[in-house]
Amino acid sequence: MAEFSHLNAGGEANMVDVTEKAVTIREATAEGYLYASAEVIEKISSHNIAKGDVFAVARIAGIQGAKRCAELIPLCHPLPLSKVDVTFSIEADKARIQVRCFCKLSGKTGVEMEALTGVNIALLTLFDMCKAVDPGMRLEGIRVLDKKGGKTGHWQTDV
Repeated sequence: MAEFSHLNAGGEANMVDVTEKAVTIREATAEGYLYASAEVIEKISSHNIAKGDVFAVARIAGIQGAKRCAELIPLCHPLPLSKVDVTFSIEADKARIQVRCFCKLSGKTGVEMEALTGVNIALLTLFDMCKAVDPGMRLEGIRVLDKKGGKTGHWQTDV
């Protein structure tokens, strides 16, 4: 079983020292879903949400969230992201919207947390912009789909 790298020998929280790690291209993609009523899905599809273009606002929010990950998660390293891409897919037949966030950099540590933060902030922004129509929406299925770089190489989910 792997040991927790964020704990020191005394079991205390500890920021991992990445000084000696090699700089490699690091990438990660995360996803999550906003489940909403048919009315919300239709209003988003027809660009008819009163607060405006929900995808444009949520995309910027997701990018900003990924860039600010280290300010929110105490032991994350601040990373100079070179690319953040937030995409949306309406799945009306499943009453949901898929959000994906891709993050990339050349660095010494991975970008999974940034991708997950980007997805979460984009989802929360969609919720905020649509809650007047459907306060019962829910966020689900938030996970890392794949990551590349570093000594562990390429990893992807098997589902």
